[in-house]
Amino acid sequence: MLGTMRIGLGINYSGGFKEVAAEVADLEKAGLDIVFVPEAYSFDAVSALGYLAAKTERVELASGIMQIYTRTPSLTAMTAAGLDFVSDGRFLLGLGASGPQVVEGFHGVPYDAPIGRTRELVEICRKVWRRERLEYQGKYYQIPLPPERGTGLGKPLKLINHPVRENIPILLAALGPKNVELAAEVAEGWQPIFFLPEKAKEVWGDALAAGMAKRDPARGDLEVFAGPALAIGENVTPLLEFVKPHLALYIGGMGAKGKNFYHTLATNYGYGAEADRIQELYLAGKKEEATKVVPDALVRDISLIGPAGFVKERVAAFKEAGATVLNVVPLAATPAERVGLIEQLRELV
Repeated sequence: MLGTMRIGLGINYSGGFKEVAAEVADLEKAGLDIVFVPEAYSFDAVSALGYLAAKTERVELASGIMQIYTRTPSLTAMTAAGLDFVSDGRFLLGLGASGPQVVEGFHGVPYDAPIGRTRELVEICRKVWRRERLEYQGKYYQIPLPPERGTGLGKPLKLINHPVRENIPILLAALGPKNVELAAEVAEGWQPIFFLPEKAKEVWGDALAAGMAKRDPARGDLEVFAGPALAIGENVTPLLEFVKPHLALYIGGMGAKGKNFYHTLATNYGYGAEADRIQELYLAGKKEEATKVVPDALVRDISLIGPAGFVKERVAAFKEAGATVLNVVPLAATPAERVGLIEQLRELV
């Protein structure tokens, strides 16, 4: 178990990150430890991360997440090294497979072999950061490109620049057993979605143990990034309703029937019947009805919403379950209120 829990926060990718940068600077002063910049099918994460690097001093900066299919492994490594340089060693490379809707629908790239590709990408990144001449013959990536697949003129190269760190921390977003096992084996951090402390060991324990058994001890402890919604106060319980549309979207709408990672997770948490109904309604276009089916207990247990005493108890539960970072979603209307929530949470962790 690591020490005091750290606090993270993801910025809203639908807004302008210039406006967000001033708020992040204030959150940094309030005790925020790490800020995540998402990358869906919005502005890219790299532009915002570079901008934030110039506007902040202490807070760590993470991609949350870069999709493994949309950049070559070498470009991913170059980009991470560049962001680590401009931030003076504050970057964390968050990687994930995303899903076929985005990867194939927006990028036009086949969604295949996420586990194998992730492993090879991580290995290639670390070779680039060590400034080795890049030669890699994997199942999915061959560098240099074999002559029969190109001009035959490719030759092994090494990164021109000297990175700030040759071991930039890597965070893998993973849900399925094999993905989670891989994260525990090769990454510095693991980011599950909808982390429910009381069910974490039951759902992920075997996969984490299998990965940790193969982990290089030199890599240190695995950080676990939970992502609860946050609201602290005596009258904030109604804010649980604000979390439900997000859950309904993921459980019901992220993927097709029979191929939805989040539906499977809700089922593994013991909400199989509700997950089926949410998906049925959501895929039929009845989003509001699907939202109403989301169980109150599920929302409460994956969130930090309630009086300070209750939130403190839930923070302890998250820590006991292995979470080391609370990557929170503050339910607040203004920047000042969000800063206040981070200050309050800092007192409770």
